[in-house]
Amino acid sequence: MSLDVYLKIVQPCTVYEANITHNLGAMADAAGIYQLLWRPEEIGVTHARQLIEPLRDGIAKMKSNPEYFKTFNAPNGWGLYKNFLPWLEKLLTACEESPDAEFEISR
Repeated sequence: MSLDVYLKIVQPCTVYEANITHNLGAMADAAGIYQLLWRPEEIGVTHARQLIEPLRDGIAKMKSNPEYFKTFNAPNGWGLYKNFLPWLEKLLTACEESPDAEFEISR
């Protein structure tokens, strides 16, 4: 299973698209960004601008204690800190570049 995220300005113009495994859910939860990414509708997140500060905080938390976050690495290798952190950084950059883009996900 995986999570697809999309930033859209005007349908069907997608300005950013990325995919990541659901195996990173526990790591995202520990970083405080699980709901933001996997359940945005539950917390009212609809636009890229709403992701910027929480992503910055989650990334900072992950960078401050990498060994802790690596404990959430998937044993099968599908869902690793070393892949998730750059994925989050790219998503943050996309949100900063297109803050008015609609945020949509597919689980």
